[in-house]
Order: sequence, then C-alpha cells, then structure tokens
Amino acid sequence: MTAQEFEDLSAQLLQHITEEDWQLAQNCLVRMLEQNFHDYRTQSYYTYFAKVLEQAEQFEQLLELSQQYLRLKPASPEGLAFKARALQKLGRLSEATVANDQALLLDNTLPLAWINRSGLQLLQQKYPEALRSAQRAVEVGKNDPRAWANLGVALMNFQRLNEALSAFNQSIALDPEYIFPLQLKGEILYKLGRMTEAAEVAQAILALEPLNTIALMNLAQALRSLERYPELLEISGQLLQIIPDHVFAWEHFIRALRGMGSYAQASQVIDNLIQLDPTNVRYWTLKADTHYRLEQYQQALTASEQALEIDMQYPPAQRLHDKALKKLRLQDREPASIRPMRPV
Repeated sequence: MTAQEFEDLSAQLLQHITEEDWQLAQNCLVRMLEQNFHDYRTQSYYTYFAKVLEQAEQFEQLLELSQQYLRLKPASPEGLAFKARALQKLGRLSEATVANDQALLLDNTLPLAWINRSGLQLLQQKYPEALRSAQRAVEVGKNDPRAWANLGVALMNFQRLNEALSAFNQSIALDPEYIFPLQLKGEILYKLGRMTEAAEVAQAILALEPLNTIALMNLAQALRSLERYPELLEISGQLLQIIPDHVFAWEHFIRALRGMGSYAQASQVIDNLIQLDPTNVRYWTLKADTHYRLEQYQQALTASEQALEIDMQYPPAQRLHDKALKKLRLQDREPASIRPMRPV
C-alpha cells in the first residue's frame, strides 16, 4: 500500500466513523490492517475505532472487528481485551472471562483488561475480587474514566459511599459526558440526603440525554424531597409522556398537584394511579386525603374504607376514616340545629 493510498483510506475511515456508517468504516480498517498491519498508525486506528464502537454501543460490530483483528494478530492483548469487552456487553460472560484472562496473561498492565475483569466480577457478584481488580485498574489506567467508574461501583457494594462518590467524581472529571458515573453519583447524593446536588446531577444528565428516564425519575424524587412542586409537575409531566402507564410518574404528578394546592385537579386524575395498582393502600389513602381536603367527606370515607379493606392496620387510612366519619356525622346534625322552631 502506497503512502497516498494509506492516507486516502484513513480519511475514508474517519469520514465513515463521523457518519456512523460502521460497516464501511470496518471495511476500510480491515483493508488497512491486511495491507499495512505493522504500521503503528494502523493499530492506533483500530484502538480508536474500537473505542468509538463501544461508546456507540455497537457491540456486535466491535466483536466482529476484534475477531478480524485477532485473525491477523492472535496474540494481541488489546484485541483480546476488546473482544472480551464486546462479549461482556453482549451478556456472554463465560466467553468474555476466557478472552480477558488471555489478555491479562499476555499483558498484566493492560488497563482495559483490568477494567473488564472488575466489571465481570461485579456482574458475577464477586464483590471483594471486583474491588481489588478495580483498584488495580485505577493503578494502571488512572486516566480511563471506566476504571474509576467501576471502582465507584465496587465501593458502593460495601456501602463506602463517600469513597464511591470520590471515584465517580474522578470518572466524571475525565469524561464529563459519561452518563453511567453521573447516574450513580446522583444515586449516592440522594442516599446521603444531598437533594439539591442530586437534582443538579440529574439535570446535567438530561442536558446530555433529554429523554433519559432514570435521570427524570431521579430528578423527580429530588424535587419532591425539596418540595419544588412546580418543577416536579413539569418533570412528572414529561415522564407521563414517556412512560404513561408507570405508577411512579402518576404518583409524582399527583403529589406535585397536591403540593401546589391543586387538590381538585389531583382528584380528577388519581384514579389513573389506582387503576395501575389497585391494591396499594397508600394510593387509596392518598385519594381519601385528597377528597377530605376538598371537603368531599363521603368520597373520603369510601376511599379510606377501601384502603382499610386492603390493610386494616394502616394508621393513616384509619385516621382519615375516623375524621371523614366525624365530619359526616356533624353534617347530619347541622340541619336539626338550624331548623326553625314551630309553636306548640
């Protein structure tokens, strides 16, 4: 291959990657590998393209590319590590473990192989081993955000939340658009009661992926805790557009309305929530409370009775039942007290 032909193929490869035409990009790279394999630039293009395919979640394509690379260089630790990466993401854990172990036998300082090992051990719930592997991954690949992300997950499994948070921060510092550590950072902040920060993290994710359901749900939880009901109404409304039959979305939508004092609107939609989970005592109690606040005491009594049929020991439902019954009895006595007296 002439230098000009190499440059032309390189340009085509990068163009196809930009256009996300993975198959044409792979065809270009395979030609470069076959005709100019020992050129370090060709191997660099393989590494670059493999990383792009991973980020694009094109794992079948990554597996195929790595297998083609290994046909040309069977003892490539990097090729084996990328093959293991693809197999892991495709759920073929046993095959991934074999390929990754081979990579580490060839190069026990390869960051990706240690990242893979920690990830595989996390999936297999081998938490002590996963923590050790993640720590090793950080040692040999301190500039790889995936290494820090796996370390954070491993630490979370031992409830070492502050250390995990620090690891996720390191990962995010290396790649501010890496969704995975952002989501887990938000989860930790929520557990630690740092709701304002948790909301900010969820908003950062939504700036990258506006339809990220997990981020929307995390943001809704944080906003509810912060009692920021107008924002909660907006976010839960977005959730209802994405997951219209999800109890979480309806519950937070209704709680936003109630938090804003819009009990009449809440009463009109609360049956949508109950239809999705008709044996949930909390939802029937929520309905009873909503009607009670609207001074609709008969509806409140009926809803609280339904709640008590589900769980007769549920104190909030019992309290609402007693309060609604008391109000109804007072209403029954009122006409007698104001009836005009007739002469005998």
